[in-house]
Formats: sequence, C-alpha cells, structure tokens
Amino acid sequence: MKTGILGGTFDPPHTGHLEMAREAKAALGLERVLFMVAGQPQLKPNSNISPAADRLEMARLAIDGEEGFSVSAMEIERSGATYTADTLEELKRQDSVTDRYYFILGWDNLEKLKDWHQPLRIIENCYIVAIPRKGYALPDTEKLEKELPGILQCLFLLDKPVIDVSASSIRQKVRLSQDITGLVPEKVAGYIRERGLYKPNPL
Repeated sequence: MKTGILGGTFDPPHTGHLEMAREAKAALGLERVLFMVAGQPQLKPNSNISPAADRLEMARLAIDGEEGFSVSAMEIERSGATYTADTLEELKRQDSVTDRYYFILGWDNLEKLKDWHQPLRIIENCYIVAIPRKGYALPDTEKLEKELPGILQCLFLLDKPVIDVSASSIRQKVRLSQDITGLVPEKVAGYIRERGLYKPNPL
C-alpha cells in the first residue's frame, strides 16, 4: 500500500493541509493519507500548543468526507518528544513489509530537514514529497544531496499547489476577531468558535 503521511501540530488544520494531501495523493497515486497529529514536536519544545485532544478533533473534522484520508494519534499517544524517524519505524513494524511511505512537507520544511532528529533515518524509511510554499524558491537539490546524501533517490518535488496559508496567521486572525472563512474547513471554524480557541486569556 502506498501511504502518504502529513505530519504537523494541526493547530489548527487548514485548507493548505488539505490541498497538500489531495495533490500528493493524486500525483503519486497514494491509496491513503494519514494526518499524523504531533504530540510535542521536537522543534517546538516551548511553544504554546493547543491541547492534543482539540488538535486531534480538529484534524478529524477537517478530513471529514475526504476519501482515503484518516487521522493518526500515534505521536500523541507516544510519551516524550515527537520524532518523525521513530514514527516511520513504528509504522513499518505495524504494517506490511511491502507498504511504502511518502512523507509530505512544504519546500520550507524540506530545507530544514537536515536539522530534524536523525534525518538519515527518515530518508531511509520513506519517500519525501515536497510541495511549494509561497515565498520559497525551488530547493537547491545539489545542496540537499550534500547535506543528506541519498535524498535525491527518494525525493519528489511537486510544482503545485502553492500553499499560502499558515496556522500561525489563522491563530492571529482569531485573536484579533478577524474572519477565517475559507482558511479552514467550516467544521473546524465552528469547533474553534465553540471551544474559544486562540482567544486572548482574560486578565
């Protein structure tokens, strides 16, 4: 089975996440895409992240009705910091030896992959699917190969969609009571309103 993995805090999940997953699924013929909701991300150890239960529920609401999409709580259920290298190896232990994994990320994160926890373990266990992000140039493949030898053998550089939305900008809009219509799925917007997420804490 060809499985796409889209990891993130999903705080909140937005339309850009869905566009990335849809394009990767169509372009590479993926049979399923797992939205892997992070527990405590390695590179965000001190950030103010919404409770895991809220992020997990928003991810479930975001993919409602999307064929082949599902949400995984694997990283939330694992104690300690979240490492993609560990997640991939755990998936391999659980699934068939013939399963193939395609880790989906933006061009911005592709350039930072060398700084992730044990990145060579990552590229040994999956293909990398990199999707354009507005404001970022096409990654320098020669530089990538020098930083992570072997990455070009498992890298798919897609040319669409160009993602121009971020979770941080959405959180800021909510804090300022601005409209987020079209930036997140309608059910996610409703959940944010109901739970009062991202609003300033009262004094």
